[in-house]
Amino acid sequence: MNSAEIDLGEGDAGFVLGDGPVGILLIHGLTGTPTELRQVAKGLAKAGNCTVYVPTLAGHCGDNSDLQATGWRDWYEGVRKTFVQIKRRHAQVFVGGLSMGAVMSMYVASEHPGQVAGLLMYSTTLKYDGWSINKMAFITPLLIRIPFGVRLFRFTEKPPYGIKNERLRAIVERQMKEGESSEAGLLTMEGVTVRELHWMNAVVKKRMPRINVPALVLHSIEDDITSRWNADYVERHLGGPVTKILLDNCYHMITVDLQYRRVIELSAAFIERHTSAAGCGSVFAEQGFCGGQGCSGEQRGFGVQGCSGEQRGFGVQGCSGEQRGCDVQGSSGEQACPALGGEAAPKPAIAV
Repeated sequence: MNSAEIDLGEGDAGFVLGDGPVGILLIHGLTGTPTELRQVAKGLAKAGNCTVYVPTLAGHCGDNSDLQATGWRDWYEGVRKTFVQIKRRHAQVFVGGLSMGAVMSMYVASEHPGQVAGLLMYSTTLKYDGWSINKMAFITPLLIRIPFGVRLFRFTEKPPYGIKNERLRAIVERQMKEGESSEAGLLTMEGVTVRELHWMNAVVKKRMPRINVPALVLHSIEDDITSRWNADYVERHLGGPVTKILLDNCYHMITVDLQYRRVIELSAAFIERHTSAAGCGSVFAEQGFCGGQGCSGEQRGFGVQGCSGEQRGFGVQGCSGEQRGCDVQGSSGEQACPALGGEAAPKPAIAV
């Protein structure tokens, strides 16, 4: 695909895959790189009649001085340019991202009401509260309010680096320690950068009740960086219908870890459900992904036709899919119990 007319950010790490009528914009995480989304982008481009765009955020794929010279509005400005250009090519555009990129996708939707077909939110990071995070991290919001407080701390990645796959983890660790930031991202994040994330999150949280875009929220129950609280918060506060699915057997980097194929499968199903007949739909159905109109529950791979939406993984205690992250390892799609086969769960009342 000729991407000459699409701004993919600084350097040459950004990429475009596929050549279809429906556009998908994926945003990488803070200190991360487009590489962390390549597997999912390849899977979606192969599965459906879509084009996937993954730009590089401002200040990324360099060193810490490059990142510290930028703020969250710089990161967004690059994404905004890419989104506007994608909209000129595609009538329907889905936006998503990993970690901070998931939060950024909500901001894109809030800035462009009625223009985003759906959100693909992977390991949403509204706060660092995973099991590998320093227990003193709770004072971070206080430090960033104190003059020079941001210079008193830095966030340093440590094992398992968001990756349960031991072989992949070893490769990423070597790349980070050898300074291959364009592939593995940065090993450390300075306080000024953490402050930018907090500022962006505060803005997005205020806007969430007014973002009425359908969202797929995927999060690991074993996330070492951000606990499931983050996914639960999105489910409670986002204004549009939310399909939340908890995954097992992976850590924070769900787009590259042991369940990345599941992430592709669930994302393809979600896109199918929220795409018009002129878009990806028929191709996804032919590939065997769920969500095609007229497909039986068994064909959709997400529960037996006739079971209720609650039984298909919409957060009811006792549903094996919900307890197992809607991904029982080793089981077929029909044996698992994910949420995409029925109507979205009703939104709770939100006090604004």
